[in-house]
Amino acid sequence: MQIIITGGAGFLGQKLAKTLVNSAVEFSELVLVDIVLPLNSTDDEYVKCIQADLSEPEEAFRLISNETSIVFHLAAVVSSHAEQDFDIGWKVNLDLTRNLLEACRKVKPDIRFVFSSSLAVFGGNLPEIVTDQTAVTPQSSYGSQKAMCELLVNDYSRKGYVDGRVLRLPTICVRPGKPNLAASSFVSSIIREPLHGLEAICPVSVDLSLWLSSPNTIISNIIKASQLPADKFGIWRTVNLPGIGVTISKMLESLEKQTDKMIRAKVKFKFDEKINIIVSSWPGKIDNSRALEMGFEADQNFDEFILQYKNEHLK
Repeated sequence: MQIIITGGAGFLGQKLAKTLVNSAVEFSELVLVDIVLPLNSTDDEYVKCIQADLSEPEEAFRLISNETSIVFHLAAVVSSHAEQDFDIGWKVNLDLTRNLLEACRKVKPDIRFVFSSSLAVFGGNLPEIVTDQTAVTPQSSYGSQKAMCELLVNDYSRKGYVDGRVLRLPTICVRPGKPNLAASSFVSSIIREPLHGLEAICPVSVDLSLWLSSPNTIISNIIKASQLPADKFGIWRTVNLPGIGVTISKMLESLEKQTDKMIRAKVKFKFDEKINIIVSSWPGKIDNSRALEMGFEADQNFDEFILQYKNEHLK
């Protein structure tokens, strides 16, 4: 059984690969593929790394084979980048996904296709609590691209071309590494940088509420989605993964509790209208009930996020 991870060079792809290698999930080959050559940080002989541009249809058909059982499709151009470069956003986020779906359809239609979507599909005048059935009204190109991919995966699943599972991921915190072009990059930065003794810029109000999940919980839920039988999802294959609602103020209170006032003081505020428009359009509270009933997990409180990062990256 072959498992494929697109976006295999990225943080989530690398963490997913390491977790799969040490899990009970069976596979004969684990393929990491990305536009840059992924690292095999697992040192597992069954892990294969491929550099390929999957926005080119022929590359997708080279990747998918009769041995493929699961595709974890994590590859994407992040939110602010997709907003700045309209053409590359549609090419990577939409065309690449369609290429993969077509390859699965033509080569082996029963492949489990786990697609990582985003809360950016929501926007505008949202209800106080968002559900899986809340209409998607994205306010960014990235959100529009993810919303269209959700419909594609659902329609390919309805036709029996793939066994699709669409996961709307909460904002992930705390990500290791350096800030990127995602509009939500500051969410990790305002915790990560102070923990390393560096200043960080928060571009939004302290009152902004965010829907968050820790990296370990996200990875656990992504793997869970690949193992559930299709009937658990029903006719609508899209689910909002569980998260917790936390304001910027509460995040910084937790940072101070886990460290001290001097560490918290390293977070400076500089309002950025472009970033604020994007992130403030995302829901701050979501009904977790369906996802929890399906067996997905949620973090308990934001203190756990900071402790998880300290334990794994500040040893």
